[in-house]
Amino acid sequence: MLKIELQAIEDLRNAILAAIRCGMESGALPQAEIPEFTIEIPADRTHGDRAANVAMVSAKAFRMPPRKIAQVIADKIDLSKTYFERCEIAGPGFLNFFLARRFYGDIIKEILEQGSEFGRSDWGKKRKVMVEYVSANPTGPMHMGNARGGALGDCLAAVLDAAGFDVTREFYVNDAGNQILKFGHSLGARYLQLFKGEDAVEFPEDGYHGEDIIERAKEFAEVYGDKYVNTDAETREKALVDFALPKNIEKMKADLEKYRIVYDNWFLESTLHNDGELQETIEILKQRGMTYEKDGALWYRATANGAEKDEVLIRQNGTPTYFAADIAYHRNKFAKRGFDRVIDVWGADHHGHVARLKGALDAIGLDGSKLDIVLIQLVRLVRGGEVVRMSKRTGKAIQLADLLEEVPVDAARFYFNLREANSQMDFDLDLAVQQDSQNPVYYVQYAHARICSILKNLAAEGVHPRPCTDEELALLTAPEETELIRHLASCTEEIIASARDYDPARMMRYVITLATLFHKFYTNCRVKGEEESLAAARLNLCLATATVLKNVLSMFKITAPESM
Repeated sequence: MLKIELQAIEDLRNAILAAIRCGMESGALPQAEIPEFTIEIPADRTHGDRAANVAMVSAKAFRMPPRKIAQVIADKIDLSKTYFERCEIAGPGFLNFFLARRFYGDIIKEILEQGSEFGRSDWGKKRKVMVEYVSANPTGPMHMGNARGGALGDCLAAVLDAAGFDVTREFYVNDAGNQILKFGHSLGARYLQLFKGEDAVEFPEDGYHGEDIIERAKEFAEVYGDKYVNTDAETREKALVDFALPKNIEKMKADLEKYRIVYDNWFLESTLHNDGELQETIEILKQRGMTYEKDGALWYRATANGAEKDEVLIRQNGTPTYFAADIAYHRNKFAKRGFDRVIDVWGADHHGHVARLKGALDAIGLDGSKLDIVLIQLVRLVRGGEVVRMSKRTGKAIQLADLLEEVPVDAARFYFNLREANSQMDFDLDLAVQQDSQNPVYYVQYAHARICSILKNLAAEGVHPRPCTDEELALLTAPEETELIRHLASCTEEIIASARDYDPARMMRYVITLATLFHKFYTNCRVKGEEESLAAARLNLCLATATVLKNVLSMFKITAPESM
């Protein structure tokens, strides 16, 4: 069975279609194919609870003015089997529909019956979707871009799951290729410097200069002493990488778990090299005539798929490029593991790579349009109105681990999802820890805590929520009550829209509005002291609101406290 809000829209759509067919049978409308039309929530709810543009989009098909078409539909429509009670024509031909009272009571009952499942749907039809996010280079600590990408990617996966997709969360570990060679060179130099002195050992110009490299080299030296000082560089650097890389990956896992991010899979790039998938992919490109050799390197004919320039797949030294591994990795996602759609969350600086990768998937016989890239813009940390770049604790660039020491995880996950991925954002460190209504996460959590307080105080007086009759729920007619119920009803639609648009920020806006509507209801509609039937109905509404607040916050792994 469909959710009530979705059932209401489906029934309304069927009623509109039936009215048009009736109009064609009676001769009021000419015979024609009915075009697709939308049913939306009007910006101003005084104009109706739903608006349909069917008459506007049908004007060409019926060769009639939209308002005349709208009049026929309004005359013929039977709303008796829907949740709507009347229809009005507006402007040049919009059809506005108004909900019947029983809809409001049924929504409250549905929320209380479904509990933690309310808001979920089967819209995604269990199609297999992978969301790959963060995938930070394991040669160093995670930065603010990873912090934003982590929160957004994890919450995007959550809305897709709630909307009925079969979702896999994945972290791609770049444990092969050029950056690992550079990692080894950097570790090797720092290790030798411990024994020979910094002046005696030149550090690679393009090496990794972070303190973490020095720390790993020291840890290695504590275990192995000077054992590798006099070995050849390749042996020494391999031993260092084999020692340091697992530690870096474990640190990443620990930091991300603190951030409440747990992946279904950590995919190692090295597996593509070791099991032959990378070579298989290159062979496919060769067989399709998409490669050529030049200057001792193997090139991909990217220009054949509309790119501005061709790309190197295998360097002169025989090392595959990151791009070659990326093609093989995405072939693995689609061809080997059978995902229907793949969503990668990348930093905005990767925008030039999007078309190249999609084109390469087309080149190996896959459908590049099934790969979607969400690009994340920069985030600035702000304190006291000033941009902050350095950690107070370490005096170095703020990393994910530093942020989570300063800001509650709830606030970090909430804040990073307040803006769409493609918009730059300022993260106000002062506001994120503020304990008042100016802080959005505090404001929303307080609404849930306030409801729990109402329930607790009434329980102390022997008053508990009880099931209400349809007649009792029909007493909820105050504007603050109907507005709140309408917003509760739209939860499933909002989750579906968030999943469809890859926009989890939509759900943050949803709960902020829900908290605002509840605070407005609380101010104007008393529970205690009212006639018993009305008090019971309002108590049901409070409980339904708490349920939806908790469901959305829990979906994003943000706590819903019972007291504050």
